[in-house]
Amino acid sequence: MDPKTTGGAPATAPPPAPPRVTVVVIAHDDAAHVATAVRSALAQGASVAEVVAVDDASTDGTGPLLDALAADEPRLTVVHRTANSGGCGTPRNDGLDRTTTPYVMFLDSDDVLPPGATDALLTAARLHGTDLVSGLCVRRELPSGQETPWLARLYARPALIPEPAHRPALVRDTLCVNKLYRTGFLRDHGVRFPEGRCLYEDFVFTARVLAARPRTALIPDTVYVWQVRRTAERLSLSLDRSGIGNWQARLDAHRTAVGLLLDAGEKQLARAARTHFVDHSLRMYARELGLRDAAYRTAWWQATRAHLETFDAADLDAAPSPGRVVGRVVLASPTPRDLPRLREIAARPARLLPPYPADPDGTPLWAADLPGVPLDHLLERPAHLLPVTVEGELRPGVRGTRLRLRLHDLYGRLAEAGPRTVDVTLLDRHRGVPAQRHTVPLTAGGPGAPWTAEARLDLPALTRTGTWDIRLRLHFTDATHRDTTPHAATGPGLLRRTALPSRRHGLLLVQPYATHSGSLALRTAPGLRGLLAVTRRRASRLLRR
Repeated sequence: MDPKTTGGAPATAPPPAPPRVTVVVIAHDDAAHVATAVRSALAQGASVAEVVAVDDASTDGTGPLLDALAADEPRLTVVHRTANSGGCGTPRNDGLDRTTTPYVMFLDSDDVLPPGATDALLTAARLHGTDLVSGLCVRRELPSGQETPWLARLYARPALIPEPAHRPALVRDTLCVNKLYRTGFLRDHGVRFPEGRCLYEDFVFTARVLAARPRTALIPDTVYVWQVRRTAERLSLSLDRSGIGNWQARLDAHRTAVGLLLDAGEKQLARAARTHFVDHSLRMYARELGLRDAAYRTAWWQATRAHLETFDAADLDAAPSPGRVVGRVVLASPTPRDLPRLREIAARPARLLPPYPADPDGTPLWAADLPGVPLDHLLERPAHLLPVTVEGELRPGVRGTRLRLRLHDLYGRLAEAGPRTVDVTLLDRHRGVPAQRHTVPLTAGGPGAPWTAEARLDLPALTRTGTWDIRLRLHFTDATHRDTTPHAATGPGLLRRTALPSRRHGLLLVQPYATHSGSLALRTAPGLRGLLAVTRRRASRLLRR
């Protein structure tokens, strides 16, 4: 641990400990993955005394599979529930009740623990005498394998936190699985998961833990791999956001979590939880409103408005500006409105689409008929943090593919900064690596007109089926820059599939499209095999509809 965060000289690591950790694995109808999860826990080595696998009344063979594993592994205990609980909280409580070791952690059946996870967590717990140790979780997208750190800034360096109020950002990590808990601490404070069907039981459990004021250590080690399978036939409870019930369950869990913190006198943590809701949950679901029908949008708007009305003004004021703007628009209008613009301001990075109205004294407004939603922060923020909008048109052609860009000014702020050039990067979404880079000048179009640029992309050089994101970096004359993504322009001839000649594969199918947050992206499929794959996917979507 860093002596600057612990308040003393570096401590000497304790000698290896006897087995002291129980890993609780929960599973329901997941025979395809549960063995891998259990083995990843057992492979942690001597620090794991037992693995308690709770089968939540599976019907697909998960139970017998776990029994077969337990027959050859004395450290594995299987608990069979006779009735499905409907959620994750009850089976985790069952596992917690069976725990006999000083420390416990939780693992879902479709995820894994990386090598050395329990050793890293247990070492920190013993070194500093903590009730809770929390480490880095990575989201692994499958089948690509691309990994994204979860809340990387929170785990950038080791830290020892005497109580959560000293680090309000702890409320942002609502996961229960990337943590090691002292079993006696949970039992002494009666900390358990909500029983039955609760889609966001982690929110409530984490609030109960923080309300009990644990002494906490943070470590930068990767201790959990959250495996995301978006193409699975059955999405996980939290990933399936298509119905309004998911949003209502999220609101209920958040409301309960904030109430627990307030009841414990943790007003600062409660405020942090509300501002995180505005910056994370509200923005995420606002980006997806374009995917939903009118009935969902109306129900979402009403439920969200009622929830935000319970916030203090300071809760909203403390949130980062994109989420704050979304919240204020929802509060200012009784019915859904401006959904395309809300989607763009909720994007990461945020984009503010035209028009750009202002009141008589020049204060920027969201809309002329919503004077209660001022955007005065746009006059104060530096240019490299503004929600700039660059419209992008991708026109694939046999003689070359042109990416045309139009950068809109924002209340004169960009004209002050002086846009100079733009770097265009074509990024392989699943591998996270750039495929092409281009730098092109931005040309001013006169007072009030947008700046323009054009890049030539070599799409036939993309030799495999894939999805490609377009990333932009705007450079200004004051030596600053702004990273953003292009807003997908729509119109005749845009966003349509095109077949281009390819020396290697004969042909390359190219499909520009708008992501659910409005960004311009690209899909490619080379050769006859790619054509057949596209045809199968299209037929599958039609059959599901």
